[in-house]
Amino acid sequence: MKRTFKIFTDFDGTVTTEDIGDSIFREFGERGKVDKIIEDLLNDYISSRECWERLCEITGFVDKEKLDEFIMSREVEPTFFPFVNYCRENDHDLFIISDGFDYYINKILEKNKLDEIKVFANSLSVNADGKLIPSFPYYDERFPVSANCKGKHIINNSSDEDYTVFIGDGNSDREPVQFVDFIFAKDSLLKYCEMNRITFFPFKNYNDVIFKLEELSSKKKLKKRHQAELKRREVYMAE
Repeated sequence: MKRTFKIFTDFDGTVTTEDIGDSIFREFGERGKVDKIIEDLLNDYISSRECWERLCEITGFVDKEKLDEFIMSREVEPTFFPFVNYCRENDHDLFIISDGFDYYINKILEKNKLDEIKVFANSLSVNADGKLIPSFPYYDERFPVSANCKGKHIINNSSDEDYTVFIGDGNSDREPVQFVDFIFAKDSLLKYCEMNRITFFPFKNYNDVIFKLEELSSKKKLKKRHQAELKRREVYMAE
């Protein structure tokens, strides 16, 4: 019998072909100011939560209908569809943990008939004046890299007996990789793992992930990542 995995994936630029959160603010905000705020985030001058709050603050009136049209025109990475089927057929639990917003994530998943996937994300609404209002139900000031504390979702939705997997690409993924056994990384997350000597598998799309998971699940012996076990224990002890 093959092993099963608890799989946690980032959304923007991983499930989707672009970072939709950034794209929304570049489309509806003042491009120069938006780029500066995002640059400050990428350089670690500001936290993720501060980044989102500033972006919403500088964005003026947003036509909700045009916002929804823009969101619905965004694309899901084509290989994500067979990956979801693969997880379903092999009893792998799949979660989306995102530092983006539920407003667009839920719309895109529903459009693509993927809304059965459990999502943990920040919240966004559009008020009567067309203003974007963010909120952060999963924020933890001990882990300010992400406005949505991704590591806690991994810990809360897996046990010490589970083999855990994280798939991601960006700054907000630096924290959750500390808590999982197997990491699939690309772009800035890949560079972070290389610099910090964190074991990972590079990937271009979800076909690469399927190939490697098949290999891992067929192994007679599969070791958990010791550093991840220690990090998880740290969190358990602190609570």
